[in-house]
Amino acid sequence: MIKDLLSILPQIIVLLTAMASLIFEMLRKASGSLITLIIGLAGASGLAISRLGTVGTAFSKTFRIDDLSLWAVIILCGTGILSALLMRQELKGTNREGTLYSLVAFSTLGSLLLAGSGDLMFLVLGVLINSLGGFAMAAYPKTDKATEGAIKYFVYGSVTGAVMLFGLTYWVGITGTTFIKDLTGITSQAFVLLIGFGGLITGLGYAASLFPFHFWTPDTFEGAPVSVAAFLSVTPKIGAFFALAQVMKDLPPLLDWNLILGILAVLSMTFGNIVALWQKNMLRLMAYSTVAQAGYFLLGIVAINQSGLALSGLIIFSLAYAAMNIGAFAVIQRTGNNIIYFEGLARKRPFMAVAMLVFLLSLVGIPPLAGFAGKFLLFGSAMDAGYTWLAVAAILNSVISLAVYLRIIFPMFYRKEPIYSFPTSGIITSVFTVCFIVTVLVGILLRFLV
Repeated sequence: MIKDLLSILPQIIVLLTAMASLIFEMLRKASGSLITLIIGLAGASGLAISRLGTVGTAFSKTFRIDDLSLWAVIILCGTGILSALLMRQELKGTNREGTLYSLVAFSTLGSLLLAGSGDLMFLVLGVLINSLGGFAMAAYPKTDKATEGAIKYFVYGSVTGAVMLFGLTYWVGITGTTFIKDLTGITSQAFVLLIGFGGLITGLGYAASLFPFHFWTPDTFEGAPVSVAAFLSVTPKIGAFFALAQVMKDLPPLLDWNLILGILAVLSMTFGNIVALWQKNMLRLMAYSTVAQAGYFLLGIVAINQSGLALSGLIIFSLAYAAMNIGAFAVIQRTGNNIIYFEGLARKRPFMAVAMLVFLLSLVGIPPLAGFAGKFLLFGSAMDAGYTWLAVAAILNSVISLAVYLRIIFPMFYRKEPIYSFPTSGIITSVFTVCFIVTVLVGILLRFLV
């Protein structure tokens, strides 16, 4: 028991951090709640870094200690800290501010459970904990738009969660256990496996904003505080895709699961990029961008059992995605959520404009940035696994995404005078500067990371 507890110490630290932050909120000490969150998540992340390369299981093989679960701690704890700083800037002094920091820790914990899932019940528990925190954070402002977005998030979450649970019961029925590894022993009943797979994709696809389970995403992002939207765009998605990778390692090849995932990837990339082309609200644009990026994640999932590049690609792209997405949302939080607010930004705030340029080009996959490094590995893994058509579709979609982001980039640099002005913020500048450094360095130092 003690060995098991020590094995999952990073996750336990995140749990204790969430509880401690909640206690500070009960004492009406929001700053104490924030400081506790930062120290706790930084400690968990540092511990995970020291354990990189460790492989094992905990609690009768229900939780996996591997690269996916450890990198999830590193990436998502960093995301939680940066998101909480943005929340501090945006919502400082509001009622129940400290609750947000506690919810950040609880929601992060849900994604960490997903990333290390060795048991079907951890999949359900992870989605549940992750989503409950997200519902509350999305509804925080108590405005009509926030309430509408949170209700859609809740309703979609309830329905897809029920479908996932229903599907997974079929897998439990044919294996007699809830262990994911026991799926490998199934040699028949492909149709029953397909029902479970459909339920799994529905539940995890909702958390990951994957087409066609993404419909909550634009309205929830638009209604929620920008800092909350930033958090929701990263943490649930990475947790869900790491969980899907854990399942795909053990899913017997009775059907062509990769073909199903490949089709979903193409649909998600294409739908997200095309709809983003005519968005004027930056939060809705980023929402459809995150739908498109979900498709790229699936390339690594498709190749997870056939290419040595797939795991590295998933991890590097997740790290890149977290940095460039949080950075872009930080800039949006400073400038405003209408696309015209970016006109002439380079004249007024040149470093902020350059940082936004780097984040957007990284989302496209332009070298030598982090997004390019991640996509390069993901495209290579898909081709290694024999899915060249999928890599070609992903490259074509990257071209479409360039058109999406050029709508922001050109006015930002080629309009002579800015239309709108806004005050500076040290916290936001610090957040997007950290993201800027990570986005640049991950691409340059790729050879040392894989």
